[in-house]
Amino acid sequence: MRLKNCYNTGDFRKLAKQKLPAPIFHYIDGGADDEVTLRRNTEAFNGYDLVPNVLTGIDSVDLSTEVLGQKLKLPLLFAPTALQRLFHHQGERATARAAEKVGSMYGMSTIATCSIEEMGALTQAPKLFQIYVHKDPAMTVDLIDRCKAANFDALALTVDTIVAGNRERDYVTGMSTPPKPTLASLLSFALHPQWSLNYLFRDKFDLPNVSKYVKDGSDMKSSVVDYINHHINSRISWDDAAKMIEQWQKPFAIKGVMSVADAKKAVEIGASAIMLSNHGGRQLDGSRAPFDHLKAVVDAVGGDIEIILDGGIRRGTHVLKALALGANACSGGRFYLYALAAAGQAGVERAIGNLRNELERDMMLMGCSRLADLNETMLALRPRC
Repeated sequence: MRLKNCYNTGDFRKLAKQKLPAPIFHYIDGGADDEVTLRRNTEAFNGYDLVPNVLTGIDSVDLSTEVLGQKLKLPLLFAPTALQRLFHHQGERATARAAEKVGSMYGMSTIATCSIEEMGALTQAPKLFQIYVHKDPAMTVDLIDRCKAANFDALALTVDTIVAGNRERDYVTGMSTPPKPTLASLLSFALHPQWSLNYLFRDKFDLPNVSKYVKDGSDMKSSVVDYINHHINSRISWDDAAKMIEQWQKPFAIKGVMSVADAKKAVEIGASAIMLSNHGGRQLDGSRAPFDHLKAVVDAVGGDIEIILDGGIRRGTHVLKALALGANACSGGRFYLYALAAAGQAGVERAIGNLRNELERDMMLMGCSRLADLNETMLALRPRC
């Protein structure tokens, strides 16, 4: 398969599988335990059917919206994801530049392979930084101060990773810590020489946002699981989130909220947004899919706080269904990570371009000229057998 033949997320996934050694591909592709929640995140969108309006007289579509204080040309954000230079040597730089071209918001992970300072200066795109509450309070404060200095526009506190999920695919493929290479994984690295040469001879792999504090995850011999289990404060509370909001003084999202009670609490402490998310099915397997629970959260706090549906997005129609149910925007990771692995910046640009085209075409077919035209009457709950 070649990039020009990639028309949807599934195509990019196939190309990424061709390009990456098996342990790296399955790190992107996998979830926790039996991966029930991973699959459900996308399957949930099939629970509703779209009901279009016709003869509406529209000839153009406006996809613009405002989220986290930023005017965007697209209601789909690039969710923060870690270790992007593992997937392609261009890493976060490719993702941020693609976000700028399409007019979206770029999300950067604490465990990124480029620095806050570099990414702050790289593009003019709106930028969100994803942060944890660390066991070392000075580390958390330092990261926030660096984001302020680099003019990041928003902060997102991830709250669903107080311990790392049980990602069994990583154990099987040799992405565990310490590494447990198998004959199959060693052969896979040997059969992907381009990836191996890029990893060995391009910029040294590092996590510059945290490397002065910790070593975990700084090379292929460590993992994000180690980083989470050793350095993330598992005793974080709503008071910690409130203090962070006070320190930041800019738009602030809480990522990993699922329950109605927690959504209401986020409103109480003054958060700007919640990211309805189960971490892409990589943490608590068997947890509810964000789209399945979106209506309950919208009914409880819609209008009081921005709601960003995170996870499972593979098609433009998924975004439209979420917006029709009351989400302010959507975000996702795998839809662009597969494309990044497949072809770097060119892949990400093609992937987000495909989704933008789908959104424009599907909005026309729905009879909607702007996102505000979408509403719950345009959805029909599919009867269960």
